[in-house]
Amino acid sequence: MVNYTTNYLGIQLKNPVIVSSSGLTENVAKIEKLALSGAGAVVLKSLFEEQIRMEAGSILHGSDYPEAQDYIEAYVKSNALETYLKLISDTKSKVDIPVIASINCISSSEWVSFAKNMQDAGADALELNVFIMPSGPIETGSKYEEIYYSILDAIRKVITIPVAVKIGQNFSSIPYFIDRLNAFGAKGVVLFNRFYAPDINLDTFEFGSSEILSNPSDIRQSLRWVGIVSSLVPRIDVCASTGIHDANAVIKQILAGAQAVQVCSVLYKNGPDYLKVILSDIDKWMKKNNFSDIKEIRGRMSYKNIPDPAVFERAQFMKYFSKYT
Repeated sequence: MVNYTTNYLGIQLKNPVIVSSSGLTENVAKIEKLALSGAGAVVLKSLFEEQIRMEAGSILHGSDYPEAQDYIEAYVKSNALETYLKLISDTKSKVDIPVIASINCISSSEWVSFAKNMQDAGADALELNVFIMPSGPIETGSKYEEIYYSILDAIRKVITIPVAVKIGQNFSSIPYFIDRLNAFGAKGVVLFNRFYAPDINLDTFEFGSSEILSNPSDIRQSLRWVGIVSSLVPRIDVCASTGIHDANAVIKQILAGAQAVQVCSVLYKNGPDYLKVILSDIDKWMKKNNFSDIKEIRGRMSYKNIPDPAVFERAQFMKYFSKYT
């Protein structure tokens, strides 16, 4: 029997496959199905700072009583938080897998205090989902990075449960940035976040969303950096995300050095029971290759463990595709 026990963020998981923050993890009933299908852990649907601000703003829109603003904003925040805390506590009472709370925030204001409430409600860890759009032409990249550090630093001062930061790829030096996140207290990092992307309808001249769900080919966005970061920033746990649609993708990310992986789009497409297929196929591959423990393959093909680590650094197609016309 193969041992799939995995340590992620200092928490023991029965296997490394985590269901990521999404509508799949928005209520207890859905999470129970995921647990029965074999999920190693779940990340609850995020509590969104921007969404709460928008809800408060829509209630206040057109109001002739500006003095009501503070009251309305406080009410909306409190109501959203209480609903989320109930989700944490109810989920913990129903499933026996780790439950990771998630905050999607854009500032280091009072939102960080929510983290303490989530810890008290029973969350095993916190995933900090941050994206600051670097759209200011006079701001340097380091200015934006400082916002991430300040949010993380503020949260680490109020909680003791481990924190992972889910990031995008928009950093000039990903290993340096992740190393700094670790210095500010991050126990893990999730590579990479999948963001809303706009598209243009050529018939209506309106903006809409580009493809929402990921594709299997999207694994290329994270595989390189999982291999590099897991080797060059060994003090932080790396969790792979985006484009993981089958057992092969899970195995590749673990070979590259991931402690765990997150799945989402494939479950939207195939349902929660598809977790059983993924786990079964991993088991078949492990037995076929005579591996008895997931630790035997983790990092086997990471940046530091292969004869030619430059394969992770190559970025130009010319050398490999110049023969094609």
